[in-house]
Amino acid sequence: MTRSGHGHEGSEQRTGSANGTASVRASPAGAVGRGGGDSSVEVLHSGVLDTLGQEIADGRLPTGHVLTLDMLEERFGVSRTVMRESVRVLQSMGLVTSRRRVGITVQPRRSWNVFDPRVIWWRLAGQGRDAQLRSLTELRIAVEPLATADAARNAPGEVRSRVVELSSMMRAKGEAGELDDFLELDIEFHTALLRTSGNEMFEALADVVAVVLRGRTQLGLMPHQPVPRALDLHERAAHAVANARSEEAEEAMREMLAEVRDAVVPVWGNPPVGR
Repeated sequence: MTRSGHGHEGSEQRTGSANGTASVRASPAGAVGRGGGDSSVEVLHSGVLDTLGQEIADGRLPTGHVLTLDMLEERFGVSRTVMRESVRVLQSMGLVTSRRRVGITVQPRRSWNVFDPRVIWWRLAGQGRDAQLRSLTELRIAVEPLATADAARNAPGEVRSRVVELSSMMRAKGEAGELDDFLELDIEFHTALLRTSGNEMFEALADVVAVVLRGRTQLGLMPHQPVPRALDLHERAAHAVANARSEEAEEAMREMLAEVRDAVVPVWGNPPVGR
């Protein structure tokens, strides 16, 4: 096992403290949809958490690596309270364990909560991007067509009307090149179908899909303008859901995600493997 308290290169935000100046990674806006206030403690906690989480996801802090609170406090220049809270959150994600007289030990990927939106973001934003993109795309292909068929059977009337409206708005925003607005509509479209599928397991994946869509856009993995066929398929799926045509809804979503798969295959790299 190795011990470390050293910094790293990358995009950083300088945060002053009574103990000096620490380098912490700025959290990407809207990446994980975290709520909360804007106190200095929360800002420090978020920065420390993002930096350590990214380093673990990247393998810069490899499995078995051991850190201590003293090392981390010195590195980041934050209070023990902030450091303990950051470690607690990392532990809740399965990224580390913390034991007295042992320290804070980085855990293998099989222990991670890979469905946590923050873990997904760190993997998408780091060196594991290709494998994470492949895993998430395959998950969407397996789940979303069935969820869309279920939504066609189970969604309430207002959701059926809303997805039709969303698909129309997406076409207008996409053709106008208003990609930020398009992204938000796309997220609402896909999460609405998952959340009204009537399957609690599918519903639980809504935040995961939202992070995938946001991450692909922020990381420059989306086309500069939506592909016309993708817009057509959103409309087709929406109208099938609105009219309770479950088989057509499922097929439209399956075709839509096949388009996504074809678009991201060039950056998939090697198949995902455990570590």
